[in-house]
Amino acid sequence: MYNLQWKKAFYACFFLIASFAGHSQQKELYLPDHDLKKYYFGITLGYNSSRFHLNQHPRFLQYDSVMVAEPLNNGGFGLGLSATARLTKRFEARFNPQLIFATKSVSYHLKYPDEIKEEEPITTKPVESVIVSFPAQLKFNSDRIGNFRVYMLGGLKMDYDLASNARARQAEDLVKIKKMDYGIEAGIGFNFYFQSFIFSPEIKISNGLGNIHARDESLKFSNVIDRMSSRMIMFSIHLEG
Repeated sequence: MYNLQWKKAFYACFFLIASFAGHSQQKELYLPDHDLKKYYFGITLGYNSSRFHLNQHPRFLQYDSVMVAEPLNNGGFGLGLSATARLTKRFEARFNPQLIFATKSVSYHLKYPDEIKEEEPITTKPVESVIVSFPAQLKFNSDRIGNFRVYMLGGLKMDYDLASNARARQAEDLVKIKKMDYGIEAGIGFNFYFQSFIFSPEIKISNGLGNIHARDESLKFSNVIDRMSSRMIMFSIHLEG
């Protein structure tokens, strides 16, 4: 399922690039002095597909209330700013803080649904997050061809979930999530130069390395899970000047 989301994002990025292919063939060279700037800024608009990566607790088979715990993909969006510093002709450093709205869900197959709570045999528990993300990335740029350029990026991120202590997450039938997370990112992007700005579609994978699950032995939807980390595919549009 996660691979399907990746393919959809890839195809969306491909068609967007193809639609701007004619623009890059313009004879007039836009922003010819941009590569001489030591730094520049921009704004970011993004769509994300996120999910959890789960590791079952060693005692999973000893519990008879939950038979299957399976993560699901969900969509979200983000807004941010970017500041880029030119290091060499090929390399740039970018700081891209964002406010990300994301939802991650877990589907549970229950052997004994709670009739009092009107539980279904298959129930889904969404976990909504409002994340302040602080990614620091290193970009590698290709040669500029007319008004077009390709770049690759990789880096680290630190996330803070503003909604992690929301009252809903303290309910006895939900999964509790920690505030802090950290991880790695990698992706590819494309610069299209216009007269007054640079339009840069980008696709990247963001994987959390920390365990964000606050396991509670007394909660049936929590005690079957040991480790929980974040996974996200992000499609972003950067408008830079």
